[in-house]
Amino acid sequence: MTVLATFARSYVDDLDAALPAFRALTGEEPRLRFSHRGIELAVIGGFLLLAGPPEVLAPVRATHATVVVDALTPVLDRAAREGAEILAPPRAAPTGRNLVVRHPGGAVIEYVEFDAATRAAAGLAP
Repeated sequence: MTVLATFARSYVDDLDAALPAFRALTGEEPRLRFSHRGIELAVIGGFLLLAGPPEVLAPVRATHATVVVDALTPVLDRAAREGAEILAPPRAAPTGRNLVVRHPGGAVIEYVEFDAATRAAAGLAP
């Protein structure tokens, strides 16, 4: 498994209102911006911003970070070896495929395998 990027998740009330502060902080423009299941998302610098109504964000707030990997299968293999819990099995996502793992010790991480178009938009190696 190769890690291509790691994003700190930041839950915000209003994506448009939050972006200027993150532009100033990172010196960058959002590389990705999309909506999924009632949540607005943007990748800017090392952050994944998530905005939406509290009831829509509630199920994802326990996730601590998002890690982009070259493939999900090695994540599943490692999770099995470590005794990790798969909270959400691999499934289609707007950017490719993802899964969510609770690792021993309690860290909850979303792993994403970007499709080729999303990798290019995010400026990640092919």
